[in-house]
Amino acid sequence: MKIDVMTKDKDTKTVVPALRFPEFSENGEWTIVPLKKHAKLITEKAKNRNYIPLSVTSGVGLVSQMEKFGREIAGEQYKNYYVINKFDFAYNKSATTSYPEGYISMLKNFDRGAVPNSIFTCFSVDKNEINPQYLDQLFQDNFHGKWLRNYIEIGSRANGALSIDSKILLNMLIPLPKLKEQLKIKDCLSCLDDLISAVADKIETLKEYKKGLMQQLFPAEGKTTPAFRFPEFQNAGEWKDTTLGEEVYYENGKAHENDINETGKYIVVNSKFISTDGEVVKYTDNPSCLANKGDILMVLSDVPNGRAIAKCFIVDCNNKYTVNQRVCKLTPKKAVALLLYYSTTVPLKWTNRSLN
Repeated sequence: MKIDVMTKDKDTKTVVPALRFPEFSENGEWTIVPLKKHAKLITEKAKNRNYIPLSVTSGVGLVSQMEKFGREIAGEQYKNYYVINKFDFAYNKSATTSYPEGYISMLKNFDRGAVPNSIFTCFSVDKNEINPQYLDQLFQDNFHGKWLRNYIEIGSRANGALSIDSKILLNMLIPLPKLKEQLKIKDCLSCLDDLISAVADKIETLKEYKKGLMQQLFPAEGKTTPAFRFPEFQNAGEWKDTTLGEEVYYENGKAHENDINETGKYIVVNSKFISTDGEVVKYTDNPSCLANKGDILMVLSDVPNGRAIAKCFIVDCNNKYTVNQRVCKLTPKKAVALLLYYSTTVPLKWTNRSLN
């Protein structure tokens, strides 16, 4: 939901949206209020493990840590978690490509949960004044970013999170119609969200279909021909054995840790960037190992859990990515780059088949 009214001008108190439902056209201007007027910080800490530990996926929302990382709260770590309830908000102060000022997510899939207080600021709203889903629609469009970017000092981080004071967050100016109009806007946009979700489910089904098809298009372990072959290649003979070293030029990535710059031109491709599909990103102006379109970047070392080892990223354009240490760059010699990349995602143990 785009409402471009954010301003630091304290004299601006009202606004009228460009598009309005007819029944509210005579309801006058919206009020612009600081978030703190109808919100309060949440500082309750978890006292035991009877809470679902949550993390956030930017653009998606709060998800369980078990779902995202495959682990729950360990040991006494629960004491470092804030407790939040359904329709409360959690501001994740970690920057991503899509949300460089961090991401604000409303808890909607669980009745109660807990988030690590080292990177989250949590708040609840007065539901008599603000419909949480209305506010959530604003945050999904990175509405908060327009306010917060004015207060982020370049390179200012603590424990991997942006250094944003909670007072600054609660001073954010929010355009606020009457509650009935909020509900109307929420209902309209929620219907679109449901449609998007339905399309996303179809996409996931197609992805699963693609995985199954790939298993048929590539030879299974111990085989020299795939189970399924296009008609024009039925008599093309067996696939030949080769090695990755014969098919690509290999180069190790270089250390960039001393050259990280939040406003840098180049994306530093490290194991975290690859394992999170680009959600966690760092930048630099000093590329030490530039990647070109068609290069395949593979994780060599993933500390501490190792689940990202051998996961790959294919470069989609030139002069944008630089390869970090513990990630290697594979430049195909003759093999089709995208086909070589696809071979890394085949859920089979074939590692020595040629792509010719």
